Amino acid sequence: MPRISLDLLKAFAEIARSGNLTRAAETMHVTSSALSHRMRQLEERLGVPVFVRGPRGVSLTNDGQRLLEAVREPIAGLDRALRDFSSCKSGRKLTLSTVSLLANGWLVPRLPDFVASHPQINLNLHSSPALVDFDREPVDAALRLGRGGWNGVCSEHLLDESVCPVASPDLVKRLGGPRATLLARAPLLGDPTGHWNAWFERYGGSLPQRFVAGFDNSEALHHAAVQGLGVALGRCLMAQPLIDAGRLVTLSRHSLKAGFGYYLVFPERSLEHAGFLDFRSWLYAQIGKPEPPLEV
Repeated sequence: MPRISLDLLKAFAEIARSGNLTRAAETMHVTSSALSHRMRQLEERLGVPVFVRGPRGVSLTNDGQRLLEAVREPIAGLDRALRDFSSCKSGRKLTLSTVSLLANGWLVPRLPDFVASHPQINLNLHSSPALVDFDREPVDAALRLGRGGWNGVCSEHLLDESVCPVASPDLVKRLGGPRATLLARAPLLGDPTGHWNAWFERYGGSLPQRFVAGFDNSEALHHAAVQGLGVALGRCLMAQPLIDAGRLVTLSRHSLKAGFGYYLVFPERSLEHAGFLDFRSWLYAQIGKPEPPLEV
């Protein structure tokens, strides 16, 4: 059989992944005609068709499926090795994943300091609630909310989270009276962490017959409180920038531990990434916590 180049196999794998010649061409930064020509070359050298062309895209033949199963993991492994080699040695590209509330409420306001002190690092921030598969995704580290103990990765505890009642200044003014008494008569917003019951058990009071509205994520909950819809049991750390900006006020001097915290999560390969190590040192300085030794 004639030798088949890696470029042809990578083009084949990308078309199979996208199921569409045009999308694959855009991803690979080539023209559709050039990519189509490569596939004709591949099929000629294999002696069998690997794709069935249709009006809505392409699909794999049985031989194409066999080829994909044979080359997918080797190609992915080679891409990871080259990516890790270049990024770790240069340290100039750092890709981080985090949940949007942590990014918008805590990390992004502090990033100008990191960028100014590390101008050589090209920082890419991905916002997603999904856990990162470091073996398959080009991500160097993640900031995650949880209880730690994720398998197959390094995780370092950064901060614990607490919850406290917050409301917009306009709502507080509209309701009148001392802030400490507002919870008994204010409209309450259902919180995604489900801590209102624990709050009233600890500090007195009772759950309302119904919440004025409920939310499945804390970012939407905080936004609703800012708009004056009701009192939220917000995440103290994430709500602090809104409090500092005067868009929210706290209604109690008490807070309640949420039972989860924020973690820096990263694969072992990132221990050799100069940009990640700089970011890790900067991160611990930001939270005012000694940087723990790395276990290489």
